[in-house]
Amino acid sequence: MPLVVDPVLAASSGAKLFDGSSSDGRDAYLRLAQGAVLTPNVAEAEALLGEKLEDPMRAAALLGEGAGAVLLKGGHLPGHPTDFLFQLNGEERFSAPRIPAVARGTGCRLASAIAAGLARGLSVRDAVVAARQLVRDYLLAHVSV
Repeated sequence: MPLVVDPVLAASSGAKLFDGSSSDGRDAYLRLAQGAVLTPNVAEAEALLGEKLEDPMRAAALLGEGAGAVLLKGGHLPGHPTDFLFQLNGEERFSAPRIPAVARGTGCRLASAIAAGLARGLSVRDAVVAARQLVRDYLLAHVSV
C-alpha cells in the first residue's frame, strides 16, 4: 500500500518544521516519499527541490527523487487554482474556480482523503479526484460572505 506524504513546512502555531535550509529535513522527507504519493504545495515543493518553482511543471523532478507520484497543490497560484498530478506515465492538471472560504487543514484533509481512496483500492488518479472533491465540498461549507 503506497504512503501519502504531505510535507509540512510549519505548524499551525507558526513554528517551522522544515524550511529547506538544511539537507537533513529535505532528505528525511524524500526518504519518506520513496514510492509514495507526495503532496507538496508550491512553497513545500520549492523547499524540497532547493529552488524557486518558476514553472509548476518543474515539480515533476520530485519523481526523480523517488516519489511514486507528486500532486503539486496549486491553491496559492494566481488565477484559478490548478493542481498538477505527476506520475511516471505522464501528468494531468486539475483546475477549478477559487472558493472564497476561510478554512484550515485543507492540505492534511486532501492527503488523508487520498490515502483513504488508495486504501479502498482506487488508482492514484481516482483517489486524487475523489479527495479534491471532498476538499471542495468542505470549502463550500466554509464560504466567507
